[in-house]
Amino acid sequence: MELLGKTTIDFIGKRNISFVISAIISILGIIGIVQISRGAANMGIDFSGGTAMQLKFTKPLPIADARAALHKHGIAKAELQEIKDGNKLLIKIDRNTSVALGKAAEAVQGAFKKEFTDNVFTVDSSTEIGPSIGDKLRKDTLVAVIISLLGIILYIAWRFDFKFGIGATIATMHDCLAMIAVFYVMNKEINLLFITAVLTIAGYSLTDTVVVFDRIRENLHKNLKGAMHNIFNQSINEVLSRTIVTSFTVFLASASLFFFGGEVIHDFSLALLIGVLVGTYSSIFVASPIVVILENRALAKQGQKA
Repeated sequence: MELLGKTTIDFIGKRNISFVISAIISILGIIGIVQISRGAANMGIDFSGGTAMQLKFTKPLPIADARAALHKHGIAKAELQEIKDGNKLLIKIDRNTSVALGKAAEAVQGAFKKEFTDNVFTVDSSTEIGPSIGDKLRKDTLVAVIISLLGIILYIAWRFDFKFGIGATIATMHDCLAMIAVFYVMNKEINLLFITAVLTIAGYSLTDTVVVFDRIRENLHKNLKGAMHNIFNQSINEVLSRTIVTSFTVFLASASLFFFGGEVIHDFSLALLIGVLVGTYSSIFVASPIVVILENRALAKQGQKA
């Protein structure tokens, strides 16, 4: 689908602006990572340890009433999330609460049974995660992200060139940092679903970057005349319609999850929405300009004009 027709946008010429924007985003992402490693961010029980349970009531239960009942029975630090479809309530209690680890689920059920005798409930699910498991998951997650980035460098370096591998890796790191930055600034919960979304978007961003790089490689092999940034601009413009159509399709699917997928995967789908936009941006404004800079430096060393 040629939505835009032939375009001649100078993407590479705007690299200074895009680098400033990306630097700000990346700095926020690095701050977010530091805070996450310190446990100072809004960590989900997957990483901090605690109890998560989902209850289904026969009648709607306002969150304010549920929170008041828990507070009355000594459960003050509880995160409540209403799932309107089916009168369900998602309750998360971190390990720092006054309730002993392993007893939180029983305490919650006991509180609701005493306070809402006319509103019977059933337990759909209940999960307990200890602090040691949470710490291990956090470390394993970091290792998984590092391994995936190393894999990207090796794959792109093998398929294209080492300079392309560097550009793709920096762009992928940028995307991960951008998602972490947004979630940290919005004080969204960092859990395993979020990490899943980050790795998913890393894969999507890489795919989009490979498409752009593939056209660049084709044009470089044709020995097109002109400055290096002109060849890159031409290549990006040639695949621009394809990039927009693909990204828009994925964005629609993610938006459907966001609006109709339910509360449980709300943050996951939000991360996908952010990631699709950032991934498309980085393929054009981060990965490609970095490769142009590296190519021009290589040509300068060879005594050629870029």
